[in-house]
Amino acid sequence: MNKDKPLKLILIYSILLLFVAWSLYPILRVITISIRPGDNLLNESLAIIPSDWNFDNYIKLFTEHQFLRWAGNSIFVTIVVVITGVVLASTSGYALSRFKFPGREASLLSLLVTQMFPATMLLLPLFIMLSKLHLVNTYLGLIIIYSSTALPFCVWQMKGYYDTIPYSLEEAARIDGASRFEAFYKIILPLASPALVITALFSFMAAWTEYIVAAQILWYDELFTLPVGLKTFQANMNTEWGLYAAGAIIVSIPAVTLFLFLTRYLIGGLTLGSVKG
Repeated sequence: MNKDKPLKLILIYSILLLFVAWSLYPILRVITISIRPGDNLLNESLAIIPSDWNFDNYIKLFTEHQFLRWAGNSIFVTIVVVITGVVLASTSGYALSRFKFPGREASLLSLLVTQMFPATMLLLPLFIMLSKLHLVNTYLGLIIIYSSTALPFCVWQMKGYYDTIPYSLEEAARIDGASRFEAFYKIILPLASPALVITALFSFMAAWTEYIVAAQILWYDELFTLPVGLKTFQANMNTEWGLYAAGAIIVSIPAVTLFLFLTRYLIGGLTLGSVKG
């Protein structure tokens, strides 16, 4: 058995390395296209770094297009959605976890039901509502849709995480003279930091990478977010693949960075928050 163990480990690691290579290859090809001269999508060369590589596509993004404007729009919308998601999910989840009130079970059930429908299915009624409220072509309308689609999951997982925190900690704080809000703010929220990170990360992804809703709500170039702005590089007769690839790489950097730095919170928040429901 001991002699076979190294062979099993070699086999396991070989399979894992194969899957890693399979996952990384498309990303490397996008990087190749972004630094390749011209807008060629296909090329006979399999070299990851072309011999005549340059950063012209990245330079054009910032000098010849409204990329910085689109980035500013995305950053603004994403920050507001993240703040809204964290504030509302942390307070709503706490109320559902700690208080018993009429309609509580129906509220929890409705949160689950909303997860059965994709955001694209709700796009038409949401667009009609925004149109009647004169919120089409506004960031407020986009923020409302992003927040409303992200909040059900965020509230549910926050509620589940609060359930894992003993109520006796709040009782001890109340005995020491703290108000309920102080107990929540100073005791519960710090302990729920992994779940708060998950809420912020999920809200971030709901706003940063979303295209379909933004494309329907925003019609003017100066209002575009990054996903919608990048789509302008694709036309019926010609697609600027170099700019498309360069923009995609830049857009992916914040998301990848956040996942790398928040991995430990990601695992803890999702596992502990699912203990109780």
